[in-house]
Amino acid sequence: MTLLILGILLWYAGHFFKRVLPGVRQGLGDPGKGVAAVIILAGLVLMVIGYRGAASGFLYAPPAWGWHLNNLLMLFAVILFGMGSSKGRMRAWLRHPMLTGALTWAVAHLLVRGDTASVLLFGSIAVWAVLEMVVINAKEGPWERPEPGTPAGDVRLIVIALVLYAIIAAIHTWLGYYPFPG
Repeated sequence: MTLLILGILLWYAGHFFKRVLPGVRQGLGDPGKGVAAVIILAGLVLMVIGYRGAASGFLYAPPAWGWHLNNLLMLFAVILFGMGSSKGRMRAWLRHPMLTGALTWAVAHLLVRGDTASVLLFGSIAVWAVLEMVVINAKEGPWERPEPGTPAGDVRLIVIALVLYAIIAAIHTWLGYYPFPG
């Protein structure tokens, strides 16, 4: 569990580095981006290793219907992750589509995983996403909504999201976490 917690702390540190210590980050110039990326990557690696190695008990029993809602939310999460970079109309819907996708991803996983390590990992990612949105909104002020793109961009986003969703499901199955009930 120690590696998982250390990974979460590095994840937070790397992501908040630019916002909490902007002077230090600017003083480092372009290498500062690399420093943040290395910290985030190290955090991610430690979270994966720590999560897979964590021996933990169950805090709650996930509801049976949670699997179905999880799968639907995961499809939305994948769409949200790509929405900000898309050329479609949906990119103008949300200020923080990637962070909303991370929050959706975390909540979806909390619906199907009630063990301590999962609650710690996915709960901390959910809290991080909300905190990032709050900090960004406070630092950057009002949002200037981007010009909506074309419906074709939305169609591309949905098709790409469906392909990525299938790949994610295949990877989960390969790792031994079959994502579909039945």
